[in-house]
Amino acid sequence: MLLVLSGQCSVHTLVGYIAGPAFDRLTTLAPTAPFRPCGTDRTTPAVLEARGTKPCPGVIEAFARIATGSRQRAMAFRLERRNNRWICTAVELDTDR
Repeated sequence: MLLVLSGQCSVHTLVGYIAGPAFDRLTTLAPTAPFRPCGTDRTTPAVLEARGTKPCPGVIEAFARIATGSRQRAMAFRLERRNNRWICTAVELDTDR
């Protein structure tokens, strides 16, 4: 998702790994590349921290703290185990741009 949200990959690279409203949300966010560094800084975005919880079997709710140039951003997402695969079913980003 980081590569898609930083404009480095097409949203279609995640087909099969993201479903429903999460895919719709990603297709809305991707064209704006919200994790692309601003200004002259072209540092590749990096995951600084990622953590998750298991609220029930087959579900992980997680967040990632992401460096985009000199800024830090946040992304939360939900993964669900379906047919022996992890599928992203929800994506939220911090609202500060």
